[in-house]
This record gives sequence, structure tokens and C-alpha cells, in this order.
Amino acid sequence: MNKTLPTLACLGMLAAGSTMAQETTGNAPEWNDALVEAARQVTLGPRPLFLVNDMSEETERERELKAELRECAARHTDWQPSDLVIAHRGAPLQFPEHTLESYLAGAQGGAGIVECDVTFTSDNELVCRHSQCDLHYTTNIVETELAQKCSVPPEIDAESGELSNAAEIRCCTSDITLAEYRTLRGTMEGANREARSLEEYLAGTPGWRTDLYATRGTLMSHADTIALFKELGVKMTPELKAPEVEMPFNGMSQQDYAQKLIDEYKAADVAPGDVFAQSFNLDDVLYWIENEPEFGEQAVYLDGRYDDDGFDHTAPDTWSPSMEELAERGVQILAPPTWMLLAANPDFGEDDSRIVPSEYAERAKEAGLELITWTLERSGPLAEGGQWYHQTTEEVIRREGDKLITLDALVQDVGIIGIFTDWPATVSFYANCVQQRD
Repeated sequence: MNKTLPTLACLGMLAAGSTMAQETTGNAPEWNDALVEAARQVTLGPRPLFLVNDMSEETERERELKAELRECAARHTDWQPSDLVIAHRGAPLQFPEHTLESYLAGAQGGAGIVECDVTFTSDNELVCRHSQCDLHYTTNIVETELAQKCSVPPEIDAESGELSNAAEIRCCTSDITLAEYRTLRGTMEGANREARSLEEYLAGTPGWRTDLYATRGTLMSHADTIALFKELGVKMTPELKAPEVEMPFNGMSQQDYAQKLIDEYKAADVAPGDVFAQSFNLDDVLYWIENEPEFGEQAVYLDGRYDDDGFDHTAPDTWSPSMEELAERGVQILAPPTWMLLAANPDFGEDDSRIVPSEYAERAKEAGLELITWTLERSGPLAEGGQWYHQTTEEVIRREGDKLITLDALVQDVGIIGIFTDWPATVSFYANCVQQRD
């Protein structure tokens, strides 16, 4: 007998019933077996087919891919999770990032790996936030009593009642304890930095996202996510975020911080092969390689050197360390943004590809490095142009559906082993439908 499975919205309602106490008391979030089992049943929703129908079809390869995906959508019923799919902060295209609700949506969207960005509270507890100081635009802290603990709290003019410092507000996890952190509610990322009231300030969600599911956002500690991810049966990729306070902090050094992350997986008896610890700080990765070799074997170096003076991803002589030097130091997985792995082919014809691998991608493969990349579905509408994640291919990317052409180039031509995505169902659909080609 076929089962009727809960939709993503229903999962949010199920989570709401089990976590109400968390918002008011600061207790750890709870979930039940039925909720976890429902989230493990992969359902993809309408977006993948929308993207397929919107694909360009100017070349033979594009027409073949579009036909293959359409036919798959018509016949496929048993969608499976895939390790190609890395849920970036959960499923933040529609759900508040780094929340129970977002993680459940990511798992139900077919993610085989789920991310928790890791930072710490004032009592040195690890929690899931993309940045140590993002609470003012990813949670409701500014409208709570905890706002006065913020590094730069909101200021309300006594006479006019107006918010006077919207652009300067800064609230960090290190400003509050774990118990206080648990009382907050996650919100969609965004804030109106020109607001004259708290209501206006909180109404900053980009128009291409949605607040439909933002009425709940159950925040998670790092240990909470480990417990949840184990039950969901997914692998885990924690990112050690750069501290925005002076280290050591309350006696915790940078190495203590890196070790604490691994220790929480050990305490939960998680197999090292199920963990892809990652950092933009190469020293963190090298620390894991040297001191926790089982976990270090698949530690991920997130390449953020595009902001460094003199670095040019198209000029190998500006790369320090080089690809070969990274491999020699024990790095096995490299993770740059998508645009660094791709180049536009503006003169493509019927038998060509509009997107080709970059020299950066080719050099990484020659050095024996495996590649993970970030982040699909994080940009706004492609037709509007100016989207950071597609900056090297913008002249040949013309519509939303061309995200699938980008994904196909990353998988088939670049050879990535995983991609972070803000809407896991899109990549899961592709992974279920398209076999690796020679």
C-alpha cells in the first residue's frame, strides 16, 4: 500500500508540536521517530521540473539533457538521497537557515550530507550559525530582551521612538550563553539596514526567498545537529567558522576550538567517514590532518583566496600554496565557489558546451585533489544578471533553468564529488536522473 508522506510544510508543523518548550525555556530541541522517518522519505516538489522546463536548448547536449530530465521526472517515483547533494545550512531558499525545520527540509529534499556552520557562545558551547556575529539578521534577537547584550544593540530614540542605528547593529553568539541562544527563533537571512523601526528592520528577506515558513525556526547547537543527523541517516559537514572575537576566548584557543568540534563527533560515536570537517582557515585543516588523521583524511579546505590581494584564479603563479603543495601537505578535498571552477564559452555552437572547466579546475584534478563546490540556488534570478556565484559564466547563462546546465558541467566536465545547495531537491533530482557519463 502506498503511504501518503508529509510535505515539507507538514514537517514544519510536526516540528512545531515537539519544540514549543524550546523557545520559552531554552531547552534542547526535541523530535520524534515519526518526524525523522517522514523526513527520510525523499520528496522533491515542483521546483526541479520548473527548472527543467526553463532550460536553454540551443545545443545538442542541452536538448539531450532536457529530454533526459523530463523523461526521468515522468517515470521516476523512488527518489533516493545522494552524497552529491550537500544541504547548505539546511534548505535556506525557503526555511530559516541552521534550524531544525531547515535541516528536515534538506533531508527530505534528498541531501546525503548536511552542513552545520560552527561557532561558539559566551560559555564556549558550539552552535550552528553561518557567522559568529549574524544573530541580528538571522534570528529575532533584536526584538527580545537579549538585544541589550548585543555587541552593538539596537538604539530606539526616546523622543521619536524610531530605530536610529539600523546599519550598525551587531549581535554575536559570543554575546550570549547557550541557554539564552536556545530561546531565540531563527529567521530568514536578511535585514533592512535603512529601517526606522524594529519591524522594518526584521522585514529584510530578499524577494526571491520567502517568509512562508519563517514563523518557526528552532535553533540548534552543534551537538543537537549531530544527534539529529545520525537519526536522519545523513553524513555531516561542519564548518569551523572564523572567530570574530580575540582568541583565546575564555581560555579557548583556536586549536582548542578545532579540537572541540571533532570531540563532539567522537562523543556521539560518529564514524570519521561520515564527517567532512571544513574550514576556510588552512591551519584548521592541517591541524585535523596532523592531530585527528581519521577525520583529517576527508577534511575540506574551503578556498576563499579570491579576496586575497594578488590572487587570480586564472593565473596559477598567483596561487600560494599551489595545488601540488596542498596535496603534498595532506589536503585531499578542495572546495572553491562554483565560479572558480567554470569558464564561459561565448562562441559555443551546436556541438559545443556553453560552459567549460576553468584552468583552476583542471590544475586541481591534475594534482589529485577532489572537488566540492558552493553554492547552487543561492543567487537571485539569473536573468537579472550580476549574480556572484555565476560571475564567470554570466555571459552565457540566460535563465533560471540554466542552473541545471551549470550543474551538469560541474558534475560531468569538472568532476565534482559534491555541491552545496540552498534547495537540495534540485541537485537530488539531477543525481537521481543522470548517470555519470564517460
